[in-house]
Amino acid sequence: MEDAAPVIYGLEFQARALTPQTAETDAIRFLVGTQSLKYDNQIHIIDFDDENNIINKNVLIHQVGEIWHISASPADKGVLATCYNKTLDSKVMTCAAVWRMPKELESGSHESPDDSSSNTQTLELLCHLDNTAHGNMACVIWEPMGDGKKLISLADNHLLLWDLQESSSNAVLSNSALLEGKGQLKFTSGRWSPHHNCTQVATANDTAIRGWDTRSMRQIYYIENAHGQLVRDLDFNPNKQYYLASCGDDCKVKFWDTRNVTEPVKTLEEHSHWVWNVRYNHSHDQLVLSGSSDSRIILSNMVSISSEPFGHLVDDDELSDQEDHHQEKTKEPLQDSIIATYEEHEDSVYAVEWSSADPWLFASLSYDGRLVINRVPRALKYHILL
Repeated sequence: MEDAAPVIYGLEFQARALTPQTAETDAIRFLVGTQSLKYDNQIHIIDFDDENNIINKNVLIHQVGEIWHISASPADKGVLATCYNKTLDSKVMTCAAVWRMPKELESGSHESPDDSSSNTQTLELLCHLDNTAHGNMACVIWEPMGDGKKLISLADNHLLLWDLQESSSNAVLSNSALLEGKGQLKFTSGRWSPHHNCTQVATANDTAIRGWDTRSMRQIYYIENAHGQLVRDLDFNPNKQYYLASCGDDCKVKFWDTRNVTEPVKTLEEHSHWVWNVRYNHSHDQLVLSGSSDSRIILSNMVSISSEPFGHLVDDDELSDQEDHHQEKTKEPLQDSIIATYEEHEDSVYAVEWSSADPWLFASLSYDGRLVINRVPRALKYHILL
């Protein structure tokens, strides 16, 4: 059976903010935030019907400004955070807030993309993350394994740890760290590690990557020139606690072991322009996605540095003696490779995200407002499972 065709959904405005609805593990659902200077911005709740290969959607109004970053609570389907532009005294400020979507939309939509009569609803503001003393917000990241009450925001050169109070209606700044050094240092992105009891965060600024301990808010590792140009994004391997992926304006994706940061473990040089996003698959960490301004998404098989370096998921106890002997003879590491290049976009790809519910499915978003839902090739899926 052939692979199903990609599904394309067009937003009416430009967009660069995308997140899976992290707390939703049964339905395939993504949230997309728009960027319009003239009209009210929107958050599109995208529901993917895998059986019929179609998208259903609902639209929420985000009246406060154009959305630069969006992230969903890991514990509550209805809660999300946005970073957005706001004009104040002729100055543009990037602020952050936590919101709740209407209760009936938490579990998805039943509208078709062509249903223009569908009612748009507004988000309920739960609280602002007050950044008046800290500068422009770059992103908001939730504690990955938590109860949805802890999050970190990056504002200029400040790393801010917040506690959300009861009903998330108030955010209390519980700790902070300052990025110190020459020049005007600013964070560009960050990622909270799911390992070490969620006590570590990695951040990017300029060409450097830093690790922080959230208990002391002190730096625990420093990769000085991680990339030749600006570092755009980071992601932790979900299964190997010291492994971290990064990407940047030098067109490269790099993989690091944070115990020894003098050299990357691996480097990919498949993109021809800035790489905006890198994402590990949540279940099969050999699968890595990257999205770039070259309008392409590349799916890589980084099996040599994965938690399954021999590429099989068979329990050794299930093998007969003969099979065991045969396997030992043939048990050689598979080669890292590019599995697929996806070229459905015509503009810069600013975001790629795996589905929280289906490990074989992912979404990508380009600046022209095109969202594409794609799958891991069927042949590779069966190869990994078998």
